Amino acid sequence: MTTEKYTPPNVWTWDQASGGKFANINRPISGSTHEKELPKGKHNFQLYSLATPNGVKATIMFEELLELGVSEAEYDAWLIDISEGDQFGSGFVEVNPNSKIPALLDYSENSIQRVFESGNILVYLAEKFGKLLPSNGQGRVETLNWLFWQMGSAPFLGGGFGHFYHYAPERFEYPINRYTMEVKRQLDVLDKQLSQHEFVAGQEFSIADIAIWPWYGVLAQGNIYEAGEFLQVQDYKHLQRWTNQIAERPGVKRGRIVNKPWGEENEQLRERHCAADFEGRV
Repeated sequence: MTTEKYTPPNVWTWDQASGGKFANINRPISGSTHEKELPKGKHNFQLYSLATPNGVKATIMFEELLELGVSEAEYDAWLIDISEGDQFGSGFVEVNPNSKIPALLDYSENSIQRVFESGNILVYLAEKFGKLLPSNGQGRVETLNWLFWQMGSAPFLGGGFGHFYHYAPERFEYPINRYTMEVKRQLDVLDKQLSQHEFVAGQEFSIADIAIWPWYGVLAQGNIYEAGEFLQVQDYKHLQRWTNQIAERPGVKRGRIVNKPWGEENEQLRERHCAADFEGRV
């Protein structure tokens, strides 16, 4: 890769060799690359995912619902290995034409309902079971404020800072400085909000916390992009308090390891089909 000034051509053409770490799975067109049916378990909810920050949102949501005694929220979780291109299988593309995890099928209705986009999965399940999202009023609006804050902010953290600081073939000062500034600003936004409220959207745990913690809580723990010292995450005291509080929730402890095929063996659970699957792990 050259450090010479880059002048964009009049018409962009795809050079797969320039894709860096993800060159084998990134491409400029949508659709399936191969035929592959999705597996189906015994429960009404079939989740197809991977334990990335977005994937963990869905599994924490299910486990939090089960922790609240919502037995109808039992689910099967199947591993979608995005490094191997599972997201481009024909069955998965039928569930999410955007080929991103997580994706969900709900068989509890008269017709099968597909649900994709992690934020939409959270809202869908919250409304279906009447949990973790106020049904109306200011509490609902505030919860959705912060849910959509996460959906709009995290691409700057992941695709921006995370890519240029951690994944890019070479490190360059301008993009790292640009996205570091934005991520530090986001951390400050959360820290100030949490200085006044126990949870992100107020005094009750909600889907806002479930959406934000896998990104910003894990970042505050120093467990993403190996950037804790660089970002000085320990300086955000209120964020640290919330991060540690959320990490101790039983539903979070279980949900964060579902569809996780890496790390310590007792923190891996490639598939989840019943509560007994967690024995010896959390």
